[in-house]
Amino acid sequence: MRIRPLRGEPLGLDLVDTVWVEQGGLLDQFDDLDGVRAWLADHDLPGADDAERVRDRLVTTRDAMRTLLGGGPPDRLNAVLDHGGRRPRLGEAGPYELVVVDAADWHAAWAAAADLARVLGERPERVRKCANPQCVLWFLDVSKNGSRRWCSMEVCGNRSKVGRFNQRRRP
Repeated sequence: MRIRPLRGEPLGLDLVDTVWVEQGGLLDQFDDLDGVRAWLADHDLPGADDAERVRDRLVTTRDAMRTLLGGGPPDRLNAVLDHGGRRPRLGEAGPYELVVVDAADWHAAWAAAADLARVLGERPERVRKCANPQCVLWFLDVSKNGSRRWCSMEVCGNRSKVGRFNQRRRP
């Protein structure tokens, strides 16, 4: 089981990025159920006891998100969002929101979809695909001037810089 380390992205974008390129091949964190359970645990989400059904919901949601981010229609993601909602509540510790879904196996997928909808509602221009043409990752640009281009400066940004340097050095 290979698990991509968390990069501190919002929940929705972290679900989008459970597929990534490594050594020229596409890897999927959800290829095995341990990867699903690890992702759920990393985000303190329920569903590890029904990981196979939850995986199906997460993959459906991830595909809908990637379609939307790639310029496709929102219909598939809206279909995921139709599975749940939030109810405001008041408790002794203060106000909170209760996530209500029509089936427990949709909880994690719905939470990720709702988070992506929130991010796109707040800062759509800051949600970007990595500028490395071989990379499939997306990120939220939180830089001050909004000029971030790479999912990771250490990986994709460095590869680009090395490539440009090598091209300048060639006769």
